[in-house]
Amino acid sequence: MTNLTVRRATQADAAAINDIYNHYVRTSSATFDTVEMELSDRVEWLLHHGDAHPILVAEHEGDVVAWGSLSKWASRAAWQHTVEVSTYVAAPALGRGIGPVLLRELVACARVAGHHALIAQISADNQPSLKMGERAGFERVGTLREVGYKFGRWIDLAMLQLILKRDDREGA
Repeated sequence: MTNLTVRRATQADAAAINDIYNHYVRTSSATFDTVEMELSDRVEWLLHHGDAHPILVAEHEGDVVAWGSLSKWASRAAWQHTVEVSTYVAAPALGRGIGPVLLRELVACARVAGHHALIAQISADNQPSLKMGERAGFERVGTLREVGYKFGRWIDLAMLQLILKRDDREGA
């Protein structure tokens, strides 16, 4: 897609981010959430992300058409250099190459922040996202069987991982 701009998200992007995400809550197993997020909760979520865990948005002609984030993998100190990566593209913008652009930018942010491992949790039936991760260098490291229940069925969760080599990370 031409005229695509990727930038850090601001509080002003909260509604667009929330609309994109809630579409997937209602319609797909791309998220295991089953209840739509309230805008106030999304604003609070944005406040808890910073330089080490950025949220990016992709804009096309002034509209937010996708977003992605790096989030803490877990709360224990030994996991501080491992982050979860997530991307969501607005339904009308799917198939235009926006997801891979956003994922590349998030990987670059992870390098700058000094992270070591990126984890992507993807519904095992989400072939486009699995392929996108693999094309970006992520390796499928496992599958958690029937860990999600949504739309009246059990869903497997594929775990993908990308290790950033020490010499690839700034400040390492």
